[in-house]
Amino acid sequence: MTVDARQSADPAGGMDSTPGRAVKADTTRTRTPGRIRRALATHWYAWAMVAPVVIVIGVIIGYPLGRGIYLSLTNADEANVERNIGVNHIPATYDFVGLDNFTAILKDEVFWDRLGWTVTWTVSCVAVSFALGLGLAVLLNRQIKGRAIYRSLLILPWAVPAFVSVFAWRLLFNEKNGILNKILDGGGIDAVPWLNDPTLAKFSVIAVNIWLGVPFMLVALLGGLQSIPGELYEAAEMDGASPWQRFRHITLPGLRSVSSTVILLSTIWTFNMFPVIFLLTRGGPGDSTEILVTYAYRLSFVNSPRDFAGASAWGVMILLILLAFATVYRRSLRKQGEVW
Repeated sequence: MTVDARQSADPAGGMDSTPGRAVKADTTRTRTPGRIRRALATHWYAWAMVAPVVIVIGVIIGYPLGRGIYLSLTNADEANVERNIGVNHIPATYDFVGLDNFTAILKDEVFWDRLGWTVTWTVSCVAVSFALGLGLAVLLNRQIKGRAIYRSLLILPWAVPAFVSVFAWRLLFNEKNGILNKILDGGGIDAVPWLNDPTLAKFSVIAVNIWLGVPFMLVALLGGLQSIPGELYEAAEMDGASPWQRFRHITLPGLRSVSSTVILLSTIWTFNMFPVIFLLTRGGPGDSTEILVTYAYRLSFVNSPRDFAGASAWGVMILLILLAFATVYRRSLRKQGEVW
């Protein structure tokens, strides 16, 4: 038996080693399903908990996204989609046009005008919200009297639904009966057309969005500040570091991971901030405050005939822009040592 075993294992012997390899391959193939079954048997509870979330996300996000991408490749509009008129059923007659909608968007000056204002609006809101949120977080991180009350008051705009806050600001900005113009009138200043002048309307929508965005920045950055060890500040102070030096070399590096996350999230939210623009100015006066997402809404629900394919193409363009930004932003963070 010893000789036979050596001959079968030795390629120079008279026995062929191919069957042995086949047995190993068969063993590997039989092990793979066993591993999957063992993983499912071991972690079945985790899979059961995750499955409903995956199904809900697939239904709520996956299907509309896939449908929107499909419509963006057609010429579907109100006149050629499938519909029912009384008892009559009219089938869809739109055609597949490929990338024609995207080509038309990139050649349209309206897209570039809306994109320029959307980028300006996003950068302004995120930058000012972050600066104010950081400043307030630093102040509230200190042991001051009434700190809990100040925190509650500053978080209040975040607790109130966005549409309620926007309607309140719309009353404040009212040219005839608004509180702001009543205060100015008491000082002998004429009424200011906050929402009827293109430049003032832009400043107004930015101010309202900053009002809504500061509480999120405050809460996130305050949590980041409280995670920085106090021993670092004590050691720096003993070494003679000034308050600005402690802020620059301890606070900012300690908040880097939190800051990168809140800036990315705030950028995505602000880029798609439909309620503030639509409820406050409806994109006006004219189209001076209209951003990409409100224009896509206009194409699909306001203009006649409603352009479903064009609106879907605008939506896909918005998604691609945000994906490109997130990719570049993530790479820049990796170069700085941040790992996501």
